[in-house]
Amino acid sequence: MADTGVSSLPSTPQARSPLFRAEQFVWLTARVLEQRLFAHHFLHGTPDAVETALDAYRNDDGGYGHALDPDLRGPVSQPLHTAHALRVLDAIGRCGGQRVERVCRYLTSVSTADGALPAVHPGQRGYPVAPFVPVVDHPPSDLLATGPVVGLLHRNQVWHAWLFRATDFCWQAVDSLEKSHPCEVEAAVAFLDSAPDRPRAEAAADRLGRMVREQRLAALDPDRLDRYPVAPGYAPTEHHFPHDFARSPDSLARAWFTDAEMARSLDHLTSAQQDDGGWPARRRQWSPAPTLESRPLETIAALRTLRSYGRFTG
Repeated sequence: MADTGVSSLPSTPQARSPLFRAEQFVWLTARVLEQRLFAHHFLHGTPDAVETALDAYRNDDGGYGHALDPDLRGPVSQPLHTAHALRVLDAIGRCGGQRVERVCRYLTSVSTADGALPAVHPGQRGYPVAPFVPVVDHPPSDLLATGPVVGLLHRNQVWHAWLFRATDFCWQAVDSLEKSHPCEVEAAVAFLDSAPDRPRAEAAADRLGRMVREQRLAALDPDRLDRYPVAPGYAPTEHHFPHDFARSPDSLARAWFTDAEMARSLDHLTSAQQDDGGWPARRRQWSPAPTLESRPLETIAALRTLRSYGRFTG
């Protein structure tokens, strides 16, 4: 028999488990940061190892760059990279202290006139960037960039002057949403899940949930995706499902969906694991490297979602 160069995996229940298959995919394809993050979540890896890998992306201005978000290439700090770094720090219980103080100083320096974050700072110009990410001289405030950062900082009880105006912007942006798209709603949920004013957050989430269902932003039946339009600018197959809005049972968005709808969504997420053990990158693909780097991120997120709902991963 010819040597294919790929060792065969043992045919045991453990080897067939989603987690074991994903682990092989991560070791084969992921950056060091995602390898260590995977190890932290699923293999008893240390937070120190994750933070050491994350530090390679940190710049002197307190922000993060170097393609930490795969769709923005180049060394310069960007809000999206920095939001990604905060999610990593949150995941390992290190979202506080001097490291976050430096991040907040960077966020202050790149904020718009109303105290919020732009999606992309114009310093990105001259470096490769996804064609669907506009780089303009005076970018507007953006809920997609601001909402998750503000929510995460509130969840970690971080208090900084930047947060006051940024929180006000998020409330205004969420309250004004009448027609939206899935990623914007998910950013709003990330803010609402940790906003300090819980009654206001619950009321806003209830209104958003009705909007999501009325505008068919969530694909409630994975077997009949033709019933659910894909938002303009999204990849042709980039549907969003109940588990995308409610990443854990504790999310306010969980109340938007019935138990049966969520079960179908999680079944679909489980079945999306590919033959190589990873989950697909669902956003538009524009270059091989960002696509490859995105898949371990999707894989870790999928496993964490399944585990949070008590689904078997291995």
